[in-house]
Amino acid sequence: MPTLSLSVLPIRRLTPRDVTACADLSEDRGWPREEHKWGLLLAAGQGYGIDDPEGGLVGACVVTDYGPHGRPDLSAIGMVLVAERHARQGVGRRLMRHVVTEAGTTPLTLFATPYGRPLYEELGFKVTGGAEMVRGHFLPGAAESGVSTRAATAEDLVSILRLDAEVFGSDRTHMITRLPAFADRIRVAHEDGLLIGYAAAWPNMDTHVVGPLVARDTRTAKALVTALAEGGERPLRTDIDVRHEELLAWLKDRGLVTVTSTAVMTYGVPDLPGDWTRRFAPLTVAAG
Repeated sequence: MPTLSLSVLPIRRLTPRDVTACADLSEDRGWPREEHKWGLLLAAGQGYGIDDPEGGLVGACVVTDYGPHGRPDLSAIGMVLVAERHARQGVGRRLMRHVVTEAGTTPLTLFATPYGRPLYEELGFKVTGGAEMVRGHFLPGAAESGVSTRAATAEDLVSILRLDAEVFGSDRTHMITRLPAFADRIRVAHEDGLLIGYAAAWPNMDTHVVGPLVARDTRTAKALVTALAEGGERPLRTDIDVRHEELLAWLKDRGLVTVTSTAVMTYGVPDLPGDWTRRFAPLTVAAG
């Protein structure tokens, strides 16, 4: 299809009914279909897509707003994909420019692959950090002494939301309240009656992804990961902030290996809000 034709195709809002088309687009680019994740992103965030007159999607991306409804203080961009047959024709640039324009003065963030980073830098995004994806079958070891965890209950939700907003630096209620239905397991860590960490493991193709992973310290993060891994047969996968070197080294000692690295980038803000020292892994790199 000529570039001119692509340039006039309208960008529309995607809905949860577009999950299959989005999964087809992922598969077209050699990514896992990830329908479970697409379902969450299109329900909690806002998707943008360009329909291909011949069927399917030319391209798509998802934006997840955080903060007060209608007045977000941060938006995360993810799943920026263009069909292979339409690659290198400016579709990704057009989608990103649309998102930046729609955001107005709202700061933006994303996790960039080496392939996508040049485009984001061209649009004004700056690298402010990094994440390392590790994957593998978790090898159990000695328990972290002094840290106990248990399965989360409905009564924990208020405390989880309070801790998450404090650590993330923005209100993610519309995303975190979807975790019980989205994740297979959610664990919490308490000390003296106070919530000091929580984490979830959710199914993604043949793995369990650990995220979010929020913890007071590395020892608590280790305890939460260990508890989530117990009894699971799937390999674990998670994206760890590269500044948490001790946790990354520990995960590799437990059998996980590096798969890829991504750059954390921001637009309109010099750094992400919140407390990175307690933010070990995102729910998904597609939603910050």
